[in-house]
Order: sequence, then C-alpha cells, then structure tokens
Amino acid sequence: MKYLPANPQLYIENRKRFAEKLKPKSLAVFNSNDFMPTGADGTMMFVQNSDIFYLSGIDQEESILVLFPDAKEEANREVLFLKETNEHIAVWEGHKYTKDEANEVSGIRKIYWMKDFPAAFNALMCEAENVYLNTNEHLRAVVEVETRDARFIKFCRERYPLHNYNRSAPIMHELRAIKSKYEIEAMQEACNITEKGFRRLLGFIKPGVMEYEIEAELIHEFVRNRSRGFAYGPIVASGANACVLHYTDNNKECRSGDVILLDVAAEYGNYASDLSRSLPISGKFTERQKDVYNAVLRVMRAAIKMLVIGNNIIDYHKAVGKVMEEELIGLGLLDRKEVEKQNPANPLYKKYYMHGTSHFLGLDVHDVGSKYILFEAGMVFTCEPGIYIPEENLGIRLEDDILITKKGPFNLMGNIPIEADEIESLMAGKSIKKTAI
Repeated sequence: MKYLPANPQLYIENRKRFAEKLKPKSLAVFNSNDFMPTGADGTMMFVQNSDIFYLSGIDQEESILVLFPDAKEEANREVLFLKETNEHIAVWEGHKYTKDEANEVSGIRKIYWMKDFPAAFNALMCEAENVYLNTNEHLRAVVEVETRDARFIKFCRERYPLHNYNRSAPIMHELRAIKSKYEIEAMQEACNITEKGFRRLLGFIKPGVMEYEIEAELIHEFVRNRSRGFAYGPIVASGANACVLHYTDNNKECRSGDVILLDVAAEYGNYASDLSRSLPISGKFTERQKDVYNAVLRVMRAAIKMLVIGNNIIDYHKAVGKVMEEELIGLGLLDRKEVEKQNPANPLYKKYYMHGTSHFLGLDVHDVGSKYILFEAGMVFTCEPGIYIPEENLGIRLEDDILITKKGPFNLMGNIPIEADEIESLMAGKSIKKTAI
C-alpha cells in the first residue's frame, strides 16, 4: 500500500458499532476480494472489499474476519485469518502482513493463518446460533462473477444448514453512511490530492492536447502523493464528448473553442473523492459557455445549501430539479408555458439534466446508504449538477464533495477553483483571490 495506515481506533470503533447491531449469540463473517483475472495468467490490480476493510483495515487478499461478540472466550470475539507468507511468496509477490503488523493495523489480537480456518471456524460455529453473511446489496450493483463472499455462503449453508442466517449488508449500509473523524481525514486527503492534480492541469490544457495526455498528468500527480490512482474511471471529455455521461475513451484531441468536462478524482487509503470541473480549452469561455457554466454553478450553490440535517435525498432531488428548471428557462432551453403543462413524473428539464445531483461518498464512489433515511451529521455527499446541450457540443458539470455537519454543509473541496473568472485567470497563468462557496 502506498498510503499511510489510519489510526487503528477507526476499525476498533467500527467493529464495536457493528457488534451492537447483532442478535444475541451471533457470528459474522467478512471475506476479502479476489484478484480478478484478465487473460492467461494476468490479474487486475487488487482492490479490497470495502466491508472487511471498514471493520479491520486489512488491505490484502485471502483474508477473513470473524466477529463473535458473545463468544465464551473473550479472545474469540474478534478473529482475523490471513494468508501465511513464505520465502517463495516473498520473492514472487512481495511482503505480506505478519501477525504483529496485522494487529497494529486492525487492533485485533487473535490472528490465525488461513490454514487454521476450518478447525477454528468450526469451533466458533458450535457456539453460535445466528450467522451474518455478507453480500453486495448496492442498488446499482450488477454482479456477474462469483465472489469469495458468494462461495463462502455456499460453503456455510452446506456445512452448517441448521444455523439461522442473516444479512450483514443492511447493518453495514447504516453504519458506513455516517463517517467518523478518521474517515473524514482520509477523504479530505483524497480531496487534497485531487486538488493538486486539478491545479496541475490549469497550465497544461490547451488546443491540440489529447484527452489521454490530461489523464496521464493526473495519474502522475495522484500516485506521487500516495494515492493508488483514480477513485473511478476518469472522464476527460472535450466538446461533444461531454454530453456522454460516462465517456471514458479519453482519446480525442482538445479543440480550440470547446469546453472540456473533467470528472476525475483520487482515492486515498481506499476512500474516494469525486470531482467535476469544466474548463475552456482555449483558456477563455465564450459568452454562451459562461452563461451555461454560471447557471450550473448557481444550481450547485443552491443544492449545497440543502445538504443539511433532516433533509432527505428524494425531496432534495425534487427541489434541485426546480432550481435547474428555472435556469434552463433562463438559458432559453425550456419554455415556461411548456413547463407549466409538463407531466410532473417526467419533467422537461431531464432533457438537459438527466442524472441525480448527489450520491453517498466514502469507501466506494457510489457509497452504500439508503435514500429513505434523513440526512445526518457525518454523511458525505457529492453535489454535481450539470447541463448537457448536444446541439451546441457543450456539456458543463461541476462537482464537489460535501460533509453534513451540525453547523451546516462543509465543502471538502472548498479550495479547488470553481469560479469561471478564476478558472480563466489561472489558465492564463495569473492568480486572483478565491471566492468561497
């Protein structure tokens, strides 16, 4: 791992909060992710399962966490199983956790090697009545491969058919929606690294530069600041490409007079940031481009003010839609009389603004959390309104990451330039005083 380890108190507290949600005599199991294959003997970069990381801080394959708060022996209430290293693995794959290192990271005292799992787990299951197993229950998840969790569910049900089985996911969604101070520190660091990457681009983007060259500048800056890299597939979309919401080809030339939409951000310590900015490739917006840009910025500012304790995502999105509706009328893209006659279930603004404004952010870019709960202090949301006009080859999206606090919304990306005039000035090599949102 490139990042510096978090305070182990983070994981100790997370496990305590999780244990408090379990039924009596319950045991919960969390598995690491697999290395995903490519072709031949190739694999993708390893990315840890967010839930086992949240509860342990262990960032390594072939790991299992077992939590059993009511175990008769106190030492068995938190047990970690790790891949045992040897000289061959050390030479070919590199260093793996020692038991002492895993204890320092996680705060877990009882640590076994994986070869000891069958016997140790069987002894624990003989005491347990309820078993909590983990699955990916994100609303937008499309899981077409068999995960370690899925294989473990099969094993457990076949070997221990008479236990009562429960789902960990609802508990994890509830807990992970509220970020602790340690998590916020990691997310702030991800935002700070993102800022460094973005500022690097302000003197780099110009006509003739390729989208992939911009992507390369960012990955260089991210990795040199201890990030694994992009928190998600980077969108570097110039001109008409900006109207494709998930454009990731990043292979076109940046042309004079166009605007480039950047949806690019770093992760740090497995925690994501999420940034969008729209820049004039020639260094200066046209009057029309600036009008659209400022309309999006006004919607963003109005939306941020709504990210407060007690609101909810459903009402929030409806309210932001009304603000966007007025801006689109002002830009001449919608007709007020037509808007008054529209079907409320299919508002006309969706033609130019077809996605939501905010989503949970955390260990995953689209982090877990329910849309039916009220906003609470400690939740982190993106705020990302946009206007997309294909007939004008113009797409503008602005996005920052907002922490809900008792004092109101706090912008984790508040130091990243966003005013159109400031963007133009910085691209020209000048500097002006920042205007905070």
